[in-house]
Amino acid sequence: MQPKESTPPALLLSHCCGCVFGCVFRVSAPPHIPGLLRLPLKFPKMEPTLPLPLAACSLKSSKLKTRVYVVFFSMVLFTALLGLLQLKFFKARVKDFYAFEVKDSKGRTVSLEKYRGKASLVVNVASHCQHTDKSYVMLQELHREFGSTHFTVLAFPCNQYGESEPGTIQEITYFAKSNYGVSFPIFNKIKILGTEASPAFKFLIESSKKEPKWNFWKYLVSPEGKVVKFWRPEEPIENIKPDIAALVRQIILKKREDL
Repeated sequence: MQPKESTPPALLLSHCCGCVFGCVFRVSAPPHIPGLLRLPLKFPKMEPTLPLPLAACSLKSSKLKTRVYVVFFSMVLFTALLGLLQLKFFKARVKDFYAFEVKDSKGRTVSLEKYRGKASLVVNVASHCQHTDKSYVMLQELHREFGSTHFTVLAFPCNQYGESEPGTIQEITYFAKSNYGVSFPIFNKIKILGTEASPAFKFLIESSKKEPKWNFWKYLVSPEGKVVKFWRPEEPIENIKPDIAALVRQIILKKREDL
């Protein structure tokens, strides 16, 4: 007698835990029953994944951070390039003494360009200094001897050395003209030391590598605006005249050649 075939028992599936990470289903079957054919069951392995809304949020946040970084570094780079361009432009434009602007005795902004082509003796002057009398006499003598056509003295009052120039520009100008008969230009008061230093004087100092230690330091500037020599306040006029005369002679010869 043939045994009666029995219906295979139903497979038992354990339920997922319900978590958002998509757990893998576990399949279980009853113990082995004689005569029951057991077939291997294979299910594809499911990797844990983020739910779509959460993944999309994370992606958007990442893109936003990337954009912020790009904008920030672009601004930093642009600012740095702009600064370099401005620095390069300034250095290219201001390359000699006559390219600067200063204040005259009336407080007006004037360009030193009008003195280009001349030899200039630039001096920081003071009215109440041990060198005042001798220096003003010397400066006026040089200005008168070499004339205003090819040479000029440019005086810049400064009160930073011993506070020996405390007056107003009107008082300074009157003092120099009434006592020494000066006929060369006297500009407005300036500062030579510190962050407020005159850009024109900073150029003289950087070019000569010599910073004034006291009043009446003298810088000889060529017709092209370059510093060619400097003298301390105690330097006698006999040591200064030859260099000025040589520079004036070069200017005259050049003008004759250009005719």
